[in-house]
Amino acid sequence: MRTSGILMPVFSLSSKGGIGTFGKEAYNFVDFLEKAGQSWWQILPLNPTNYGDSPYQSFSSYAGNPYFIDPEILIKDGLLTCEEFASFDFGDNAAQIDYEKLYNNRYKMLEIAFSRFSENEEYHKFCNDNAYWLDNYVSFMALKSANENKVWNEWTNNDNPDNKVCDFHRFIQFLFSKQWFALKEYANKKGIGIIGDIPIYVAYDSADVWSEPHYFQLDKDMKPTAVAGCPPDAFAEDGQLWGNPLYDWKKMKADNFAWWKKRLGYALRLYDKVRIDHFRGFESYWSVPFGDKTAKNGKWVKGPDMNLFRELKKEFGEDVPIIAEDLGFLTPKIHRMLNLCGFPGMKVLQFAFSSGKDSDYLPHNYNKNCVVYTGTHDNDTVLGWSLGLSEEDLKMAKDYLNLSNNEELNWSMIRAAMMSVADTCILTMQDLISLGSEGRINTPSTLGENWKWRISDGCINDWLAQILYDKTKIAFRLKENEEQA
Repeated sequence: MRTSGILMPVFSLSSKGGIGTFGKEAYNFVDFLEKAGQSWWQILPLNPTNYGDSPYQSFSSYAGNPYFIDPEILIKDGLLTCEEFASFDFGDNAAQIDYEKLYNNRYKMLEIAFSRFSENEEYHKFCNDNAYWLDNYVSFMALKSANENKVWNEWTNNDNPDNKVCDFHRFIQFLFSKQWFALKEYANKKGIGIIGDIPIYVAYDSADVWSEPHYFQLDKDMKPTAVAGCPPDAFAEDGQLWGNPLYDWKKMKADNFAWWKKRLGYALRLYDKVRIDHFRGFESYWSVPFGDKTAKNGKWVKGPDMNLFRELKKEFGEDVPIIAEDLGFLTPKIHRMLNLCGFPGMKVLQFAFSSGKDSDYLPHNYNKNCVVYTGTHDNDTVLGWSLGLSEEDLKMAKDYLNLSNNEELNWSMIRAAMMSVADTCILTMQDLISLGSEGRINTPSTLGENWKWRISDGCINDWLAQILYDKTKIAFRLKENEEQA
């Protein structure tokens, strides 16, 4: 079935409180998707952000981001007053997210809500159902607070986490879960599926590594022996040093990948389809000696390959709904793994135009079993990207797209993606509203200005929904197209 959707981070919604939430604007966005004939809402990881505010570096691969809890729903539930909400400065007047203000004020607001909360059957059920990760997470956060927020291997107080602090974090996760699943149910009832996103790796300073260190490549002092990254290439001469601890795949294989089964199982509860970041790392991964300042001295090490995916398919079925982020240099062995998995890979149009060369990212080379994007969260917007192209590459793009004088490049790219044979087409919200580089979400290997973009009020409207609906219909990506076929 041919479908399409929009990539739009929750944090980029124009909700009150300085950051996008699971409140009114999220429901309005679902309504917009329905009016526009879309089938998917793709989001970025929902986990709490670690230092640097990246959703790909989190204190837990299970827990939810407290910032996404909607204050107006708390007011409706009697846990907060309008006056209390208004008393906090979340940076609402800024065009971008102010994470410092959120950090300094959001937890104070949630503490007020916690003081008014009475445990009930729904809360106890949530705690029991999620105890396998929740207990470790709340203990980790309580001990982290007691140790001045230091990295866990520097803690001096490693025992007896404060019960009240643990209960506070349980309460936060309960609120997150309650609000998220209400929103997801609303979307699903309107025929909108959620595409979630999970990083291949977890952060060293996380409840995941702290509670189960035996699954990671650590020495006797609990420090990594090697860390994750990417080798040098045309875009980064030193490579990319991510710094995440690497998995001990032998130990994971010894218990039939139980750790991954739990992680993916939880993700499949949160989302209808899961995009796994850096999918090629399962075939072979770039291992960088711990302590190196760049990724130059890394080496390729064999990963679990199909051993992992055979177990996951046994657990979740042959058609487990996974999208493989298979971008980058792919070897024949990686192509073999992807073919055996059967998961759709990714095609990014911004990667397609290079000095007249043929490319796997050009639509005439696609097969149906893929997901096409104009760009991802790591790319500039189409209009911003075009300003950095050479004259030759820009001419190739315009010639290939048959760009008319009265049509912007972003809409030509949208049309090419929609008309491709790819089963699924995902567009970015920034390209739909014709933003330049001011709408960029992330520039890889940089810190400080990422993950901050917020959409302006009024940009999500019925006029745009009708335009997108018409383009979706002519590309035969509407559900009613499938029913008429």
